[in-house]
Amino acid sequence: MPEKVQSNYDANSLRALKGLEPVREHPGMYIGPTDEKGLHCLVREVIDNSIDEALAGYCDKIDVIITADGACTVKDNGRGIPTGINEEEGISGVELALTNLNAGGKFGGGNKAGGYKISSGLHGVGVSCVNALSDYLIAEVSQNGHVFRQSYKCGVPDAPLAIVGDTQETGTTITFHPDATILETTEFNYDTLKTLLRELSYLNKGLTLTLTDLRGEKERHDSFCYEGGVVHFIEDINRGKEVLFEKPVYFEDSEGDDKFLEVAIQYNDSYVEQIFPFSNNIRQPDGGTHLDGFKAALTKVINDCGHRLNILKENEKLSGEDVREGITAVVSVKIADAQYESQTKAKLCSTYVRGFVQKAVTEKFGTYLEEHPSETRELIMRCITAQRAREAARLAREETHRKGVLESTKLPGKLADCSDKRPELCEIYIVEGDSAGGTAKQGRDRRFQAILPLRGKILNVEKVRINRVLENEEIKAMITAFGCGIQENFDESKLRYDRIIIMTDADVDGSHIRILLLTFFFRYMRPLVENGHVYAAQPPLYKVSAKGIEDKYLYDDKALEEFRNTFTGKFELQRYKGLGEMNKEQLWETTMDPAKRTLVRINVEDAVEADKTFALLMGEQPELRRQFIEDNAKLVEELDV
Repeated sequence: MPEKVQSNYDANSLRALKGLEPVREHPGMYIGPTDEKGLHCLVREVIDNSIDEALAGYCDKIDVIITADGACTVKDNGRGIPTGINEEEGISGVELALTNLNAGGKFGGGNKAGGYKISSGLHGVGVSCVNALSDYLIAEVSQNGHVFRQSYKCGVPDAPLAIVGDTQETGTTITFHPDATILETTEFNYDTLKTLLRELSYLNKGLTLTLTDLRGEKERHDSFCYEGGVVHFIEDINRGKEVLFEKPVYFEDSEGDDKFLEVAIQYNDSYVEQIFPFSNNIRQPDGGTHLDGFKAALTKVINDCGHRLNILKENEKLSGEDVREGITAVVSVKIADAQYESQTKAKLCSTYVRGFVQKAVTEKFGTYLEEHPSETRELIMRCITAQRAREAARLAREETHRKGVLESTKLPGKLADCSDKRPELCEIYIVEGDSAGGTAKQGRDRRFQAILPLRGKILNVEKVRINRVLENEEIKAMITAFGCGIQENFDESKLRYDRIIIMTDADVDGSHIRILLLTFFFRYMRPLVENGHVYAAQPPLYKVSAKGIEDKYLYDDKALEEFRNTFTGKFELQRYKGLGEMNKEQLWETTMDPAKRTLVRINVEDAVEADKTFALLMGEQPELRRQFIEDNAKLVEELDV
């Protein structure tokens, strides 16, 4: 029994959190982590309110502005938050929406005037949470010929809603500055918001979303509007790839005024399945009933066509894996009362959606295949090829299992393992070349650092099927060393190292090897990247030696230029062409010592953008790869910070 705490416990010991206090006391319950992800969740919540107006047919433009002082403004041309007095609460609709966790037009659906049948926000808590987690927030509403304004500090209004001007426009403008006492960071990431707005514009065709950044000396601006909606989404994903259908197959369907479906499909020359399911503008990484319905219909339709065209024998059947190889698809549903597995909305659970999507895809895609027999024949033949390759891959897996690559406890001979066996404390360096690998083995801390040298460049897994992947010796060595398996056999709990660190030379070949490794991780061990286990080491480019100072290591040309501008004496400059030029002490001090090294964690903030980049960099069209490098050459310093 634990020791009793000596204290009074009575009715006065109980505390009831009022208003927005729960949000400020326990922000993680409402926005998840309070890091950069939570910060951008606040922006998404405000944008979602504007998107709801667009879904209801009243808004066609949303502007997002990062102000000079680091605040965020979201402005739309919808109807505006109601400014009248709510009879039940005795305050304006604006104040009610901004101070009450359970207030909003998302309750009551279409049965109440102005209610939203379809909504993407977090059950009415969104904008009030933003207010609670902001050190200041200003709401302006244009409505009924007037401009109304109300300001807040930490969720508390300074004064009642007041008229501050006249206008014939309508809409809502929310400006908020995140509270640094609650959030770990208050600096908005332009690229994160840019990715978000682009995705939302794909999913809401005809809606214009703009992003402006007023920080710094030079203003940044982007605008997105896709009249083709998810068709443009597919075209952007498949840019740089050979495609089966010249244009993505697109269709939509609806039932009543509370169920709407959009689907876009296109096959490419890769061996990767890419299906992006959305509900009410929110992506479900774990799928759900809309994805289940789509997959079931796709398999049935293609098998039916194969039998009808006598390409498949009566007893032959293609599996779901066969018909989805090389597919890129977007499945977007907009529905009322969407049900999810958890607050994160990672998986849709509304049971009626499966049948709705399956029926629509069966009819619409089935009709398309009937009307395009030549493309249908080519698609089915590709599916048959995929089936044969899948069988070859199965045999390769069995052979690999038999030889113990995926499950063997016998580690590869060139691995210099660490002595500590607690994964959470251990890290493995994937090192380019035997020479650098040998130096790293000598310079490491053997207690927690393992070294796996690679010989040359690994296979480009973007261009081959899994049976070829499993034949590659360098890839087999990594699979065995990590211990967690690949693809459907991946088990993160068996990962032997918490940190996987790619350490390559700071040159073109080193960058290529790093991309090849990241492509393999992304395609076959994606959770490693998604869950923050993959890092890139940052070896120095230069060593500076001079009388009166300690040797100084510089990691890029910018640092060298700054040194030249600040140091007036003579100095010797050594440029490292590769890791192998350093001795073990130098390699430890610059790249491996946890107290001094610089590591870059590899993140996948957006799977669509990451996939496009990998496909472009590792695909078959060098002219697009060259254009990407030219366009982004000026960003290299930022990317390597």
